[in-house]
Amino acid sequence: MTAESMKVLICDDSMFVRKKLAAVLKNCGVGEVIEASDGEQAVEMFKENKPDLTLMDIVMPKMTGVEALKAILSADPKAKVVMASSVGTQENLKEAINAGAFDFLQKPISDAQLEMLIKKITK
Repeated sequence: MTAESMKVLICDDSMFVRKKLAAVLKNCGVGEVIEASDGEQAVEMFKENKPDLTLMDIVMPKMTGVEALKAILSADPKAKVVMASSVGTQENLKEAINAGAFDFLQKPISDAQLEMLIKKITK
């Protein structure tokens, strides 16, 4: 898989965060970026679009990132879901890793972290 052929779903309740991540992903050469603003929408968008990678905030309205992660993995056990969270959510992180998260990124997510993640997946 190449970055150009990748489809990435970004799920975060902050439009600012989504726009910043989308811009960095585009700079990394990612072909398509889809956005969701809450956990429920993320699950729907995942099922509709079958992204290669999902970036999921842990703390979100309607359905938490961990709940959305579980729903996505039950729809597609091979889904690559990377959880993102700010400091102070270590308990949630443990739950996300146990639930099958592919990786974890600490917020604020740096451009370099995203680039490394894309490289890791496209290898």
